Amino acid sequence: MTNAPMRHASLATAIWLAVLTGTPALAQQNYPNKPIRFVTPYAAGGSTSIVARMIGEKFTEAWGQQVLIDSRGGGNTVIGTDNVAKSPPDGYSIIYVAMTHVIIPQLLQAPYDPIRDFAPVASFDMAEEMLVVHPSMPVNTLKEFIALAKAKPGTINYASAGSGGVNHLAGEFFNNLAGVKLQHIPYKGAAPAIVDLIGGQVQSSFVVPINVISHVKSGKLRGIAVSGNKRLPLLPQVPTFTEAGLPGYDVGFWRGVLAPAGTPKAIVDKLSAEMARISAMPDIREKLISQGQEPFYTNPEKFMEVMKMDMAKYARIIKASNIKLDN
Repeated sequence: MTNAPMRHASLATAIWLAVLTGTPALAQQNYPNKPIRFVTPYAAGGSTSIVARMIGEKFTEAWGQQVLIDSRGGGNTVIGTDNVAKSPPDGYSIIYVAMTHVIIPQLLQAPYDPIRDFAPVASFDMAEEMLVVHPSMPVNTLKEFIALAKAKPGTINYASAGSGGVNHLAGEFFNNLAGVKLQHIPYKGAAPAIVDLIGGQVQSSFVVPINVISHVKSGKLRGIAVSGNKRLPLLPQVPTFTEAGLPGYDVGFWRGVLAPAGTPKAIVDKLSAEMARISAMPDIREKLISQGQEPFYTNPEKFMEVMKMDMAKYARIIKASNIKLDN
């Protein structure tokens, strides 16, 4: 009889511990039960924000919870990315990153590790890089472009959306692979670079097709070659680099979703499965293709492999070209 209070106390403690330890599992089962913050580390209105909004709308339709697009541009994507890295790992702060996620920390001191501080959810879409030139350039093919660059080393330039970005590294990779020396002209964004290219202030550029498809169709720019293993449906006249005589020029530009490191696997898997479903939707596929992109879903494990592979690949390009950025 004298042990009854102790038994009751022990039982109460056991029940309380069970409730406490069961709470995280219950939260994961009920995920999501409040709005999700979906960060893009770029200024609002760009193609990354547009695709993030498409994904967010489908999340909301499926789960009934609002997805808030939070555009946090600046600092070469570091500001928005660091914000998510330091957010609670509960699935309510996620980020839509581009391939620059594994490039920028190799060029400047970022306050996070692009691999260690994030949990990969899924890649979602892919865009290729296209070499375009001003119509005044006396070239119509890739072989002619390379021959001219070799005949006049250091005199042909290419515009990019900024130092350290994919456009910049695509140009440096081309220099290394083709054995030429194009001069890099960095701009503060893709729009001003393309304006000057159309105006003839610069001669060429390596660009995401969505930014120049209409200009190539109208004749304001000339498409020379596109990366990847197939031609773009919207510009079937532009050959791939392999077809045009430069195999190995692989600079595909992926985007995908990350969560903070430590996010429970059950939540990561639920987000990833939903992204797989969204990427297969006919209306999403049609919208991506109309923008010169294509679906590129990979699960968390494969996405991690893709990130590590491209991190190593661009490290080689950065070293070979001695590229540096100031913080």
